[in-house]
Amino acid sequence: MQREDSRPAISTTLVPLQNPVFRSIWTATQISSLGWLVQTTAISWLMATIGASDLMVALVQASSTLPAFFLSILAGAIADSFSRRGVMLAGHFLIALASLTLVITVALGLVSPWLILGLGFLAGCGFALNDPAWHASVGDILEKRDIPAAVTLMSVGYNIIRSTGPAFGGAILAFFGPLAAFVLAALSDLVPLAAISRSKWHVRSSSLPRERVTTAIHDGLRFTAMSSEIRAAILRGTLFGVASISILALLPLIVRDHLLGGPIVYGALLAAFGIGAFSAGLSSSYLRRIVPQDRLIALASLACATCCFLLPLTTSIPVVAFALAIGGAGWLLTWTGVDVAIQLLSPRWVVGRTLSIYYALSYGGMAAGSWIWGAVAENHSLTIAVEGAAVVLLLVAAAIFVLPIELWDEAEQGASNFEPPSLALNLQPRSGPIVVKVEYDIAEQDLEAFLECMRKRRRIQSQAGARNWTLQRNLLTPSLWTEMFRTPTWTDYLRLNHRLSAADQELGERLAALHDGVGAPQTVLAIERGTTPARRRSHPITRVSRP
Repeated sequence: MQREDSRPAISTTLVPLQNPVFRSIWTATQISSLGWLVQTTAISWLMATIGASDLMVALVQASSTLPAFFLSILAGAIADSFSRRGVMLAGHFLIALASLTLVITVALGLVSPWLILGLGFLAGCGFALNDPAWHASVGDILEKRDIPAAVTLMSVGYNIIRSTGPAFGGAILAFFGPLAAFVLAALSDLVPLAAISRSKWHVRSSSLPRERVTTAIHDGLRFTAMSSEIRAAILRGTLFGVASISILALLPLIVRDHLLGGPIVYGALLAAFGIGAFSAGLSSSYLRRIVPQDRLIALASLACATCCFLLPLTTSIPVVAFALAIGGAGWLLTWTGVDVAIQLLSPRWVVGRTLSIYYALSYGGMAAGSWIWGAVAENHSLTIAVEGAAVVLLLVAAAIFVLPIELWDEAEQGASNFEPPSLALNLQPRSGPIVVKVEYDIAEQDLEAFLECMRKRRRIQSQAGARNWTLQRNLLTPSLWTEMFRTPTWTDYLRLNHRLSAADQELGERLAALHDGVGAPQTVLAIERGTTPARRRSHPITRVSRP
């Protein structure tokens, strides 16, 4: 594996659009995003003008991001265990349902602050289902080398819409009223439903039975917890979400109270934020080639901190627009950088879950940040809230020194060449627990190299599903070493081996080369069996399936 210093050349931004399936869904997503931004603009301004408190205005952002905190991990497990295309359809259906309900309630004059937040929460549930499945599907639709360009293109596309959508939404709101904005959003939500329904793409099938959702969640959480690089990326993304959401959550209050503007000004300033993000997206491939990804994320956090520092210091709309353009650039580069890092660091079998954990915590951070900065603005002042967020963003940028994100050029996650061994017993898929022992004969001069390989082996096997991994040395014959671990069932043992990448299998080959015995290292497979008669059990014990 190679560190980021020698990372491969990044695909140009527009290459993924050559794929018709990606192009169709990407285009439909942009149309839906336009409607969503028009709707969000109308909702935020409507909330600010119907007498709601500053905290309720700030919670507009939280209502649509909080569901991701609660549902994304479940959605990621579902995306890895079921059809990602079906999960995307279900997510967009919820978004369309929320938009249609909002149209009906506004038309009937039943709108209220809590209803607005409730429908925002329902739409957020749709996004929580769709986002992990859509982002994980990118690796199914495109070649791995095009993933950075595709993730960038998805962010750039959204921010192209962001640069025009809010201004468009502000114009519709000013001239036609909120109902027209909500009708446009409801119609736009039907477009991705149609695009996904008619699009199909190849997903590598598995001969193994589908994982239970609870097991899938457990495996995803364990893999993420054991990957220091993914942990660092997720934690920095979460902290960035807490601080950076202040820009969007407090912008309606800045326009209303600080700039004394209306919906046109609000939409124009959101457009400036989007233009900055769009410009950063166009140059992101070049920036990644000249600046290490980790440092680029830190610089992007500094850009958002600069935006927050400038916002309360001036009443000039052009200066505020310039500050928001800087913030938009930092916003896109940070989220795109963290997303790309997690995608490239995650094998295909778990990428939906790692992304969902990232979305859950980052969206949870944004929801918490919306509440925190809204409460600070209401109980203290708007200036203190924005400047406080700027200080936190400076700390997030400094996290590069304690939470570095190291990208690795992993081998392609191709199909495993693992062949199940022939067994003398007729095991059932749920038979277990299975005990695996691999015995090595290691010469003294190869001991350090062997132990270094075993440190990597423990992480790899444990991430793939090994339980209770240990390395044992024979006291009577010190050159003999035994690697031992368990899996709950025979199916889990097969699934573990199918999850190993080419790079993981190369590590096994290096260990075999260090083996000083005759032939290859011997693998012993066994099944545990309880010996205590059932009638003598005084308390429940783990049940063991028989072959």
